[in-house]
Amino acid sequence: MSDEGPSGVVRGRRHRTTIPGGKNSRRDPDLLDRDFAAEAPNRKGVTDFTYCRTRAGFVYVAFVIDCFSRAIVGWHAETVKDTAMVTTALKMALWRRDHGGHAVADGLIHRSDAGSQYT
Repeated sequence: MSDEGPSGVVRGRRHRTTIPGGKNSRRDPDLLDRDFAAEAPNRKGVTDFTYCRTRAGFVYVAFVIDCFSRAIVGWHAETVKDTAMVTTALKMALWRRDHGGHAVADGLIHRSDAGSQYT
């Protein structure tokens, strides 16, 4: 296709979700070191968020994944991408695991991207 010159349709401008924190924000070290295998539930979790364009604007969805089961254990949708959105998803994940018979003990490692909502 590059030889002939056609290209896909691009509507609107690119939407940025990962915006690094300011000069004073501190990024904790990556304790997972890209090792996403877990030997049991509630030992390692990763989180991120994405967005969907709607007629009314953008909707952001934060989610938490348990590395052992690869299941989404917490989520939250919101029209703004702020710290409250991502912490609500994390609180939901902790509540669901505790009430689902998989109590969360000390030592859970949680990994997120470097967006300002997480720092």
